[in-house]
Amino acid sequence: MLTKRYTSWHRGEHLREWAVLRHVHRHEPELVPRPLAADLDARPPSVAMSRLPGAPLGGTLTDAQRCALATAIDMLWSVPCAPSPEIGPWTDDLGFARRLTDGPRPVGGMTAVAYDAAQAWWDGPDPALLRQQPDVTVLGHRDPNLANYLWDGRRVRIVDFEDSAVSDPATELAIFAEHLSTRAVDAGEFCASFEVDQQRLRAGRRLWAMFWLRLLLPGGPAARRNPPGSADTQARRLLTLLRS
Repeated sequence: MLTKRYTSWHRGEHLREWAVLRHVHRHEPELVPRPLAADLDARPPSVAMSRLPGAPLGGTLTDAQRCALATAIDMLWSVPCAPSPEIGPWTDDLGFARRLTDGPRPVGGMTAVAYDAAQAWWDGPDPALLRQQPDVTVLGHRDPNLANYLWDGRRVRIVDFEDSAVSDPATELAIFAEHLSTRAVDAGEFCASFEVDQQRLRAGRRLWAMFWLRLLLPGGPAARRNPPGSADTQARRLLTLLRS
């Protein structure tokens, strides 16, 4: 058994994880930990679940790992998805882009160039596209840190559902492709394993690249956990996506 105690729960992380674990386990019991118990009113709240075999993915993926990861994601998307009090209805993700463009302009250099390009992005077609509710919605994992995917040598299982939400396949792949932990993964090759709206995927990748740039700027929550120069590297990545 593993007991997860939350250091933050103001967004209902504990309620969401417990509800999603129970829901997914009913439909795909081999994909996620078995939910065992929860103390949701405690401070801090906690959720107890079964331990899963395997080790976290990381770095580059073998062909077998990549295929198993795609299969696991497909399995999660096959779980019936409907709004609930814990995860709420579908909403757009534009607020994550605003975390960059509503903040102060970087002093100069590559990050300032990327900031200006992000500001101009709001005048293009992507925001209107991303405001439209997608035709197909799925139960989204929303936290595709490779460490949340456990590989046992044969298959991949998924953990950490505190950020789960009603989402869509293109957005889920965009979040995956732009997560810092997946930089050694060929994002184009992996995304090609799925049939999704390519315009929505491209727009979503731009949005989430903006989000990560904000986190990597000086004073951002990811700045101290990453090597010097990470913000400039992310700024170049964002510019490449915006120019594609």
